Amino acid sequence: MVSQARASEHEHGHGSAPHVVPIATYLLVFGALMLGTYGTVWAAGKDFGAFNTVVALGIAVTKATLVILFFMHVKYSPRLTQLWVVAAFAFLALLVLGIVNDYYSPSLDGHIRPAHLTRE
Repeated sequence: MVSQARASEHEHGHGSAPHVVPIATYLLVFGALMLGTYGTVWAAGKDFGAFNTVVALGIAVTKATLVILFFMHVKYSPRLTQLWVVAAFAFLALLVLGIVNDYYSPSLDGHIRPAHLTRE
């Protein structure tokens, strides 16, 4: 029974044996990261108006996702590890959205005044 469990773990990639990724995969991911770096430099020289930050963050998140999935082997990790990575990104997204919401809040005009002083 123990040998069947070990064989099952080995078949599903959850055992202690490391997952071997073909070198071609690493080269393709490296090429995609280089294209992303070129895209970052290209986008820095362009004016996208209000979408400058969106374009920069889109490229950055894509590159970070490639690094996390392939170079950190999260793609080949157990489901629990993948769940923790997704939870960390969701928490980061909540923090960023909170900052963006605070920054673009319509009730603030950019001038912070002391609470006891009012303009009449």
